[in-house]
Amino acid sequence: MEIDDLAKRVMAGERRAMSRAITLVESGRADHRAQAVDLIEALKNSGNTALRIGLSGTPGVGKSTFIEAFGMFLLDRGLKVAVLAVDPSSTRSGGSILGDKTRMEQLSRQKDAFIRPSPSQSHLGGVARRTREAIAICEAAGFDVVLVETVGVGQSETMVAEMTDLFLLLLAPAGGDELQGVKRGIMEIADIILVNKADGELKSTATRTCADYAGALKLLRKRPQDPEGFPKAMTVSAYTQEGLPAAWEAMETLSDWRKEAGHFDARRAEQARHWFLEDLRAGLLAQLDRDPEVKAMVQRLGQDVAEGAISATAAADEVLAAMRG
Repeated sequence: MEIDDLAKRVMAGERRAMSRAITLVESGRADHRAQAVDLIEALKNSGNTALRIGLSGTPGVGKSTFIEAFGMFLLDRGLKVAVLAVDPSSTRSGGSILGDKTRMEQLSRQKDAFIRPSPSQSHLGGVARRTREAIAICEAAGFDVVLVETVGVGQSETMVAEMTDLFLLLLAPAGGDELQGVKRGIMEIADIILVNKADGELKSTATRTCADYAGALKLLRKRPQDPEGFPKAMTVSAYTQEGLPAAWEAMETLSDWRKEAGHFDARRAEQARHWFLEDLRAGLLAQLDRDPEVKAMVQRLGQDVAEGAISATAAADEVLAAMRG
């Protein structure tokens, strides 16, 4: 594969090249991994940047419906939109349904929209292993907004905040104890909480739910990267599109303020450092599999730990001591 040619085609916005590039960075083959690294390095010269928006929410809240409505709204304003929808992988077979694109039928037909469903591959946080590289590809291709839809809600979901500029939490009205059920960790990283389905009979319920979340947000410790009034809770309706203009205005306001205050670039630099360390950890773990002696030791000690002959901590220390020589 000619990486320089592929990089040029991606930067020219060729959809086929984008799909091929994302397939390459998602591959686990060693030769593909080396090519993916060269590709990402080549794309750094594109000079393009996008607003990266992470989106999470409880199952059935209408994430795909919201993304389609929001994506069409952004297209109407002359923006190019890319959607990276991470689909849950089976813990048994490793397979995924990858049905997000079929649920965004209208958006998927637009020439200025790009939708790519990817398997989570059982990685923590429901974010595919190379999602951040897929974001870089979409940015290099000239997209203005990159939406990353993640799987479910939970403490591990905070990983998506380490690769996006804004984090949206989508919730449904009339959720009963949902306010208690949503973990504090995800509440603390949410920049904007959107209560969806604020239409018809649920509109008044959505308004009350929104007020509950607004009150809960005021109890959280003030973050330095937030202007006055943020984080905030708002109501939206993916069905009627009511509230979408106000939600987008809030996102632009928050993004612009962070850029002017220096938080935007500082955050991206911090994220780059974070993923460097994550890749380093992953590389060190992969190195264990490539050393036959260490691999045999890990398997032997793993069996000892399972049988209760040695503690997990002591076994890990023994492996690390062997690697240090």
